[in-house]
Order: sequence, then structure tokens, then C-alpha cells
Amino acid sequence: MRAGKHISVIIPALNEAPSIAAVISALPAWVDQVIVVDNGSTDSTAEIAGQHGAQVISEPVRGYGRACLKGIDALGQTDVVVFLDGDFSDDPSEIDQIAGAVIEGSADLVIGVRHPDKNAITPAQHYGNALACWLIKLIWGYQYHDLGPFRAIDRAALAGLEMVDQDYGWTIEMQIKAVVAGLRIREVPVSYRMRIGVSKISGTVHGVIGAACKIIWTIGALAYRSR
Repeated sequence: MRAGKHISVIIPALNEAPSIAAVISALPAWVDQVIVVDNGSTDSTAEIAGQHGAQVISEPVRGYGRACLKGIDALGQTDVVVFLDGDFSDDPSEIDQIAGAVIEGSADLVIGVRHPDKNAITPAQHYGNALACWLIKLIWGYQYHDLGPFRAIDRAALAGLEMVDQDYGWTIEMQIKAVVAGLRIREVPVSYRMRIGVSKISGTVHGVIGAACKIIWTIGALAYRSR
């Protein structure tokens, strides 16, 4: 608990056995609930997460958004929900600056804007991210600077967004819907390092193309509904 608020962290994880213990161990003691969603791992991700005190739930059908939705379903009584990847690229100890404004009630959604170490983000990720942010500005008039997965949101605000995306469009769906809903949005700088293990997105050509296509499709679909 922090400032009288219950804090939950949702960590979608697919084959993150080398890193998941470090992620969980780096979270501060005031986090009330740590949910690791095992998204069809073939390694010992689930076992290691459980050994380090996380509540482990299974979503065998792979998909980043699907795992996040499963985590939301498992939330207990909580006020603030933090989403964090399980690869240790983000620094879990920076959760205070991510969740702080939501905890104190001055923001509904806080996005971590990544300041990457050298080679932590590929050129394709960098330019794709910039394009997506530019399109949001063009269509909805709000300037984001990142689609980073490390974020915190008020639970009631999250429920109001009615999230549905089941894979790569999850982060941008949340950000666009937050603008449309008039949520109080804040961006804060966060560090970003080389992940442990191989990325499921940037680590393969299929992943990069799949993520890019889904993000563009999500923008188009939400723009059409906003007309």
C-alpha cells in the first residue's frame, strides 16, 4: 500500500525464466499484488515467478493483450494498476515515478517514456514508435512520445476504457482510448536497457512486421469508430 492506495502489478510473461525473478525482486515492498500471467511459456517462467512470491495465472493462448486482460480479471481489491514487462528491460524500481501521480490523484494514466541504453531499441522500433505517435497527434490531437509498456493507470479509469485488443495493439489501444475518454495523461522518463533473452517482437522479422501491422490497423480501426 502506498499513500492509502492498493497497488497491483501485472506482468505478462512468455518464456522469461532468465529474467522474471529479477523483475519481481526489484519491485518495492509497498506493492500489494504481483500478478504474473504465464502466456504459454515452455520454460520454467511460472515456477520461478511463484517461488518469488508472485500470483501466477495461466493464459495458454499467446498474445500480449490477451495476457494483460487475463491479469485484469485476476485483480483483487486495488486502486492503481501497473503494467510491466517481464524481460527486465524496464527498471521495476522506477515504479514510484510511474505510479506516483496516479496514487496521489493528479493523473489517471502515466506512460513511461523510454530513454534507452545503446542498442536497447532497434531502429525499426524507434521509427515505428515515432510514426504511431505522429498518427495519434494527427488524428486525435494529442502528442505522445512513446508507446512504452511500463505504465500505471487508475483502476476505475482502466475499466472505463473497455480494453479488448489481444495482442500487439494493446498499448496503443489504451493510449488512444485514454485521449478519447478525456483522461488526465502524463508521461515520465524511465530508463530502458537491453532485455534479458530474445525479444518476441524485435527479435524476429515476423514479430516486427506483425507488431507494425497490428499497431497501424488498431489506429485505423479506432479512428474509424471515432468519426
